[in-house]
Amino acid sequence: MSTASTITTHEAQIRQLIADQQRAICTKNVDQIMSRYATEVILFDAKPPFQTQGKEAVRRVWEDCLPYFPNSFEIETRDLDVTVSDDLAIAHWLSHFTGAEDHPAMQMWMRITAVCQKRQGSWQILHEHLSVPFDPETSQAAFTLNP
Repeated sequence: MSTASTITTHEAQIRQLIADQQRAICTKNVDQIMSRYATEVILFDAKPPFQTQGKEAVRRVWEDCLPYFPNSFEIETRDLDVTVSDDLAIAHWLSHFTGAEDHPAMQMWMRITAVCQKRQGSWQILHEHLSVPFDPETSQAAFTLNP
């Protein structure tokens, strides 16, 4: 397989990993969510505790926050960009909950970056960073994509 073909395949695998992760989040399936994380994952979150290390600690973060998510929702993704090499990938995108329910979580766009590493033929999330932009003049979160 050529290098260009390998890179294209790896990029498709990362895009699929992100889509699968989003489906698991929408169904609130913690086991499926966790199946994509490396054991030594580090999560930089938009909410306290802001930094979480290790798969078991990240599991607890998901278990604690999923009850606050809407009952039914989808995830819209914009501007997904993936850069890959043989065994390392970096992806970043904008993400937004959508659905019929009027829920506070539907009002904000998140910025997400994921660093993935291929181990034993499988991609895993090694680092994930979620953030919400803010207005420096007011120190208030900026929930929309428009300044």
